[in-house]
Amino acid sequence: MGAVVIGMDPHKRSATIEVMAGDEAVLGGGRYGTDAAGYEVMLAHARRFPERTWAIEGCQGIGRHIANRLIADGEHVVDVPPKLSARVRVFATGQGRKTDATDAHSIALVGTRMRGLQPVVDDEKLTVLRILVDRRRSLGEDHTRMVSQLHRLLLELIPGGAKKDLSAAQAKQLLVPSRRRPLLFSGTPPASANHGFPVPAHAAAPGPTYSAAAPPPGAPAGKCLPNSRECPH
Repeated sequence: MGAVVIGMDPHKRSATIEVMAGDEAVLGGGRYGTDAAGYEVMLAHARRFPERTWAIEGCQGIGRHIANRLIADGEHVVDVPPKLSARVRVFATGQGRKTDATDAHSIALVGTRMRGLQPVVDDEKLTVLRILVDRRRSLGEDHTRMVSQLHRLLLELIPGGAKKDLSAAQAKQLLVPSRRRPLLFSGTPPASANHGFPVPAHAAAPGPTYSAAAPPPGAPAGKCLPNSRECPH
């Protein structure tokens, strides 16, 4: 049996493979889970072909997790760029519809026809460098998000907002006058002052005031209001 290429369409929880010979004859395939049990079944199926090369789409992205496992088990893996497999899928099928089976077939065709695909290697230096690059990208995205939020708030507090290149110290100085600005309102207090509930009309209007010398209408003479501190009796 000659050399074969195993094209793989990887996902998070499953992987679809197709085994292709040098003359592009399909020798097998299937869909397997990426858990420990599914991975062992897939590897046992592939080991029936002594001379094999795994062609996996997106080894720097979604296919990285399963490519690293295959490399740890001593398998030979090459990376298939997604754009290249997409072009082969269109020319091979005549349309661009995507299914796991057609993706695995187009990836296997790329691995069979193309020479010079980038092999995936287990390099500790590359792994550390990738972690540092991912961390730097994450910090940059967080910084951009926080700066955008700051400019949006400054636009609400300062007419015209702040300049584009703004440091933390400059933003702090711009916020000082806003902190000293009193919150003023006239008329009926806003709904926020009443915990979100509207103020009734009879509650907003001032009510009558009573004293001990002039009891409210209907009160008997010589009697005081309950709990009155100004009762002369």
